[in-house]
Amino acid sequence: MKKADLHIHTTFSDGTYTPEEVVKEAARKGLSAISITDHDITDGIIPALKCASKIGIEVIPGVELSCEYKSKEIHVVGYYINWENKWFQHKLEVFQKARERRAYHILNKLRDIGVDIDEQMLFSMTSMGSISRMHFARCLVQAGYVKTHAEAFDRFLGAGCGAFVRKLRITPEEALNMIHRVGGVSVIAHPVFGGGHKNFLKKLKKMGLTGIEARYPHHSPAQTKKYERFARELDLTVTGGTDSHGSSESEMPIGSLSVDIKAVEDLKKARDIQEAKNKVILDYCSDKDES
Repeated sequence: MKKADLHIHTTFSDGTYTPEEVVKEAARKGLSAISITDHDITDGIIPALKCASKIGIEVIPGVELSCEYKSKEIHVVGYYINWENKWFQHKLEVFQKARERRAYHILNKLRDIGVDIDEQMLFSMTSMGSISRMHFARCLVQAGYVKTHAEAFDRFLGAGCGAFVRKLRITPEEALNMIHRVGGVSVIAHPVFGGGHKNFLKKLKKMGLTGIEARYPHHSPAQTKKYERFARELDLTVTGGTDSHGSSESEMPIGSLSVDIKAVEDLKKARDIQEAKNKVILDYCSDKDES
């Protein structure tokens, strides 16, 4: 049975595997398809596609966007996006610059509480892409301030901690519009952490939401069943993935949780529908301009 892992990060955001290493590891695990879903950046897609073309595994172009709804952080993943679109890349660049500003703010707050990490080491970790709190967590472990990444978040980086700084977030509606505008399909990621209420999903479904990541490592069996039921009731595609960030012992190995390839086929059908909608809009706008 063909399987897919639809939530994987690379060194272009907060993962420890390069895109090529992700593809090779996925092939080694026997996966037929994966998606590169880095935070606010798509630079890992091309190297992954090039590597995959030699191995024979499908790479779905993706991105993970951070949103806020009623003071709660929610993540939306876009699949089959036209990532090379100039407008889309300009929007992502805004997020990446905001991440860099936040990084300097976090550094200053850490120093204010007597925690001094190697700034050069920090930014060398992120030389290829966007910087996140996970990079700080890794530096804090290496510097001996904490033993685990989880402890770094609990003591320093998490909400309410001394070095916490909010990141730039958009509304879920804005995230969906961004994804749909470039021909992609939208999925609520890890609903256990936010965005899993049925009424909220129903609202986003009306805006074009395609799916829900019901199968996720931190979902209990009961939660998985609940989100699968929501998917059936709202006609949403069930997706899933490891949210793997690499080789650390604390990370989920690529392919350790997967979904049937049917989820990929359903996403492709939704993509075709979205592309058709976009074409109708473009044709309408073109006719209006000519008149």
